[in-house]
Amino acid sequence: MQGKPATQMASAPALDHDWWRGAVIYQIYPRSFQDSNGDGIGDLNGITERLGYVAALGADAIWISPFFTSPMLDFGYDVSDYRDVDPMFGSLEDFRKLVARAHELGIRVIIDLVFSHTSDQHRWFQESRQSRENRYADWYVWADPKPDGTPPNNWLSLFGGCGWEWEARRRQYYFHNFLKQQPDLNFHCPAVQDELLSIARFWLDLGVDGFRLDTVNFYVHDKELRDNPPARNRESLEIPLANPYAWQDHVYDKSRPENLRFLERMRALMDEYGAITSVGEVGDAERSLQTMAAYTEGNRRLHMCYSFDFLSRAFGKAHVEKTIRDFERVAGGSWGCWAFSNHDVERHVSRWAVYGRDRLTFGRFTLALLMALRGSVCIYQGEELGLSEAEVPYELIQDPYGKVFWPEFKGRDGCRTPMAWDADKPNAGFSSANRTWLPVALDHPGSAAIKAREENPETLLEDYRRFIRLRHAHEALRIGSIRIEESLGDVLAFGRQHGTESILCVFNFALSVARWPLPEGVEAKSLAEAGARLEGREIILDGNGAIYLTVTEGN
Repeated sequence: MQGKPATQMASAPALDHDWWRGAVIYQIYPRSFQDSNGDGIGDLNGITERLGYVAALGADAIWISPFFTSPMLDFGYDVSDYRDVDPMFGSLEDFRKLVARAHELGIRVIIDLVFSHTSDQHRWFQESRQSRENRYADWYVWADPKPDGTPPNNWLSLFGGCGWEWEARRRQYYFHNFLKQQPDLNFHCPAVQDELLSIARFWLDLGVDGFRLDTVNFYVHDKELRDNPPARNRESLEIPLANPYAWQDHVYDKSRPENLRFLERMRALMDEYGAITSVGEVGDAERSLQTMAAYTEGNRRLHMCYSFDFLSRAFGKAHVEKTIRDFERVAGGSWGCWAFSNHDVERHVSRWAVYGRDRLTFGRFTLALLMALRGSVCIYQGEELGLSEAEVPYELIQDPYGKVFWPEFKGRDGCRTPMAWDADKPNAGFSSANRTWLPVALDHPGSAAIKAREENPETLLEDYRRFIRLRHAHEALRIGSIRIEESLGDVLAFGRQHGTESILCVFNFALSVARWPLPEGVEAKSLAEAGARLEGREIILDGNGAIYLTVTEGN
């Protein structure tokens, strides 16, 4: 079946094949965004109700985390039916209405596809595990034990322990990168690739505008099942030290070169539909930028990727400058997608608190930095309110990752607590239920509820709207090139340029006041300020101050 032309898709925004370049993407974790039916869990109709808020923010697109049919052991990242909506979230008709409403508001819809693995409740795996000879026998990563009965190699699960699980009926092990209930699909099997592309087509036919591809570099494993070597550096950017997964260099269980062919097939499918985009999540501590470059090379693979370089505890001027320089050196011809927070990591105003003067000031500082980066950007729900990481007591923890490594690592629930919409309503307006799936954080309703933010224009929310408008209004910020300027101390400065427009962006990572002189021969005018000002030919930056300036060459 051929794809529908983009112009025939229901209420699709105006055709623009490059709309995703420089776009601002708002990530929605559906369980925690808005509950429309009072069961304590967010749903698709709740998202539809709040799309006006996203439109007012100025986002170009929403990325919705998984809502497919699932036993929910990993909260939707364990899919048991890729072509339907879990009743918890609504129905396919509810999804159609969501897409239609989003398109009416000029918002594009990106959905989260989980292709590296399924739930063990998926009918494919239920049949595959029965024997070595059935229709789905080769759809998962099966391997014989070593002669002594132990697993075939040393591969580990990201969620703790061995990555292999025994299946008595086949007398084989199957591999799982995550929970044992999330068996990995075998991308060396052509039928698997064909079926996954058919699933992508199903959602494209429903009018989605793109895909966020979960753990995109985990798709293909080494056919020879070779052991991973020890990690050269256990200080992983993305894995807590309590997890031995960080002790291996994962050269054989992920980021395999064979994956590139599937990504090319995926891109060819998307190109049938016109203005579609894709963003791949790259989890690879050893070679993230190299993988991003390979996966986005030219116009035949993914449109963009993001890594964990800005989703880790590492921050500060040196780290940010190095990441920018390394990306431009390794992947300068590619397109990145940057995020400071998401549903898998501690919220950045808490994670980087040591670098921040206070939550509001630091929130403005990181906002200004994010909106100035070359590439596209993702905002995680609540980030625009400066929400901090919630403290969820052990007895209420839901995340299986957190349960394994508690208390050294408390899991991901702290960034997944429900949105605070209205401090005057039960559960801060998220739900009318007596109890929500995770508790609303006690410090969120009073300090960050939307109602209070809307009534006061001097808020971080308004700053987000302001800087997003700036990004849309200036092509130098949205799609321009980037060049690091020479600077001393904790001040980072870089220029963004497109055509005749040049914008200088300056950031003070220190908590004390800093001064930075304009380069010789440059005339400047302030474009946007956040705790900074231009005085003559000197920029004065408060602690965590930032400023954008339009610059021209002087006479």
